Amino acid sequence: MTNYEVNDVFGLSRDLPLNYIERPAVDDKLKQELQAKKHIVIYGSSKQGKTCVRKHCINSEDYILVQCSNRSDVSELNASILKRAGFEITQSSKKGITGKNKILASLKTTVFGFGASAGGEVEDTKSQETTTVPLEIDVDDVNDVIAALKSINFDKIIVLEDFHYMPFETQRDFSIALKAFHETSDIIFVIVGVWLEDNRLIVYNGDLTGRIISVNADKWEVAELEMAVNKGCALLNITFDKKFKSDIVKHCLNSIYLVQEACRRACIGSGISGTQGSSKEIGKGMDGKTIIADIVNDQSARYNSFLINFSDGFQDTELQMHKWILYPVLSSTIEELELGLKFKDIRATLQNVHPRGERLNLGNVTQSLQSTASLQIKKNIMPIILDYDQTNRKLNVVDKGFLIWLQHQVISELKEDLDLPK
Repeated sequence: MTNYEVNDVFGLSRDLPLNYIERPAVDDKLKQELQAKKHIVIYGSSKQGKTCVRKHCINSEDYILVQCSNRSDVSELNASILKRAGFEITQSSKKGITGKNKILASLKTTVFGFGASAGGEVEDTKSQETTTVPLEIDVDDVNDVIAALKSINFDKIIVLEDFHYMPFETQRDFSIALKAFHETSDIIFVIVGVWLEDNRLIVYNGDLTGRIISVNADKWEVAELEMAVNKGCALLNITFDKKFKSDIVKHCLNSIYLVQEACRRACIGSGISGTQGSSKEIGKGMDGKTIIADIVNDQSARYNSFLINFSDGFQDTELQMHKWILYPVLSSTIEELELGLKFKDIRATLQNVHPRGERLNLGNVTQSLQSTASLQIKKNIMPIILDYDQTNRKLNVVDKGFLIWLQHQVISELKEDLDLPK
């Protein structure tokens, strides 16, 4: 019998968990859409398996990976793409369309056993030496970037991981560039981000309609969660007590991360570190709901910090809109938060409790909601917890652990700490 480590089965690791299961609505759709040669967005809440789906469905040799940063602008993102594609980047003394310096990009290859560079290149086959004239590229100009990738016959998928971390302006500007990639090249992007909005990039650029496909990786059916548990048990030659398994699935709010971590902790607590020689049942007498609460409470400092930093907003203002946006969040039921808070309900609530009352400018409410994600990124709140869906005009909680954490808090005390009415 093959021996597997508990952490490789139920843990949160860099590689695919060994108990990975395919979800027809997610995996099958992603595989199907990859054949359509359109850009793809994989979205969902934090730790819901977005990256795992991507790794499972796309062979590692078929893509390059660019990790997005909260400090990247479009030029830096384009430069990162070129680097991952194999180019060596140096700065040019010439200016591009935005006034920034252009770059010189060359690609190192081997010709007849010698190092060579493909950009503009002149090869002397007699001496087997290569002299190079690097491509001069304006990384703010998508046409230059496309031309550079075409020059090396680049044919891999470009994966942009954690797209939501980038500033709003960068997300919007790159959404505009995506149309050019689709229209003038065969290059495909797979974009992975934390949000619950089906058409996020189309909101930024309506021209992407029909050119980009969204795959919702957020939804986990109860049966799929149970399948993940059962597959893990089979690998470790264990079974979980029926009540324990039922409890963790019932109280996880359909979070695969919480199910995985609860199973891992139950194994460790029972002295199970790997595959058992003979079948063992564990979890009897363990409280699944309590274990999940413990997992979430490990994040208490982060959630408290989120509330304080978010309420401070970008700067001290008279309206303190971001602080007041937290009022309907803290005043709603978990069921309401799972569905998302509609703009009209947020507006009505704020007009009842905000010092400005009905004189509160709705434009201020809209602006504050739209900057929800960018504020968290600026405050280094990662992963983000709240996100505003501009298409459906809903404020969503994109961290399921936060919802469970709220269930175990005295809400009146949280409001008091933020100087909000009870």
